[in-house]
Amino acid sequence: QVQLVESGGNLVQPGGSLRLSCLASGSIFSPNDMGWYRQAPGKQRELVAAISSGGTTHYVDSVKGRFTISRDYAKNTVTLQMNSLKPEDTAVYYCYVKEFGSRKGDYWGQGTQVTVSS
Repeated sequence: QVQLVESGGNLVQPGGSLRLSCLASGSIFSPNDMGWYRQAPGKQRELVAAISSGGTTHYVDSVKGRFTISRDYAKNTVTLQMNSLKPEDTAVYYCYVKEFGSRKGDYWGQGTQVTVSS
């Protein structure tokens, strides 16, 4: 089993930056993706950014050029650097791991609140 713990959510002014981190405990089977979803009030959960076990990254169009996802494979962590934050980035951000190989698993963190407001 894989357990995920997020940190870094906070209240920030528009134009500010935040860094979200997620630590995975337990062994993650490859191939896999790690990344972040978010869910704003009244909206569906959406994929924000992901990074594969091979290093391929994916971003939703609305965050391209502002957010950067990175991964430390040795430490089993994934980080989301968020710059130039906008009020529409306000949401609960969830870390996830998805395994695609011999073990197919979906694991989620508890979520961390990001609020962008003046």
